Amino acid sequence: MQKRRILIIVLAVGILILFRQLNPVETQVLQHVTGTTMGTIPYSIKYLAPEEDYFKMEVDSILVAFNQSLSTYIPDSEISKFNREDSITYQSSFMYPVLKLSQEMFVNSKGAFDPTVGPLVNAWGFGPKKKSMLDSAIVDSLLMIVGFEQVHFDETGASKPKGTYLDFSASAKGYALDVIAHFLHGNEVDNYMIEIGGEVRCQGQNQNQAVWKIGIEKPEMNQGLGNAYATVFVNNRSLATSGNYRNYYEENGRIISHTISPFTGYNVSHNLLSASIFAPNCTLADGYATACMVMGLEESIEMIKKLNGVDALFIYSDENGDLKHYATAGIESQIEIL
Repeated sequence: MQKRRILIIVLAVGILILFRQLNPVETQVLQHVTGTTMGTIPYSIKYLAPEEDYFKMEVDSILVAFNQSLSTYIPDSEISKFNREDSITYQSSFMYPVLKLSQEMFVNSKGAFDPTVGPLVNAWGFGPKKKSMLDSAIVDSLLMIVGFEQVHFDETGASKPKGTYLDFSASAKGYALDVIAHFLHGNEVDNYMIEIGGEVRCQGQNQNQAVWKIGIEKPEMNQGLGNAYATVFVNNRSLATSGNYRNYYEENGRIISHTISPFTGYNVSHNLLSASIFAPNCTLADGYATACMVMGLEESIEMIKKLNGVDALFIYSDENGDLKHYATAGIESQIEIL
């Protein structure tokens, strides 16, 4: 009788263990990790995970390593050394992927996305150096060292002509976001929203078991928080917005925006006010958003239609100065104009 009772207990325990293995029940809570990166850029990460999985320390460590590789503001960073020495054997896992994706965007945008436009960005006062006194001769001389096709790289290292200056700031926020998303996936986090400086990646559902909903700003010329123009459901995609309504200054009654054309050397001026790009990863979304602001509305629409898995919401001004928008078919049903 005693043996039978023991056998029944052993069987019951075995069934319970098997049930738990097949049906793991872990209480997940909404975690919220915040901080700053790349100097003063805020980040916010919301994700569903067990209470003990609070990844603030790990995230900050990853972002410090990322900046040590790709920040032009850090004198001894990997990219700063490359800009000084013109050749490099990679010191981190960050450099080769961003070079490869940059080449893809450079080709697809016909040169509108160009990480070597840095000297012009610096000269106009939007980089780590002070604004230069510019005239057409200086702009023309700087254009001579712009052109990503002059950068050569493989899986082990890269080289470039003397004077060519690389700056990945046009896609760095998106790339950093992708790196954090990769970390979360590695820790079996399936439901999250990552935001770095306005660029976003959403996966799965929020704490209310609904698809994440993101606001897109109305492009108004001010340097504070703006009003929302639209909201959009973002599911297993990345979203990045670029516009000339935040980062600019006024000089002699003229607005100088941060988007500098690698073709002309001057800041762009056209009726495309903001470009919100939806893509499989945020590096592409961020880079293509910048390219669109260089290209203008019609060329941007033409480019996006040719890209697999990429959609866009463009906000522009018509001939009367009224705000209008254009959304590609793949995202149109998920956007609500306010």
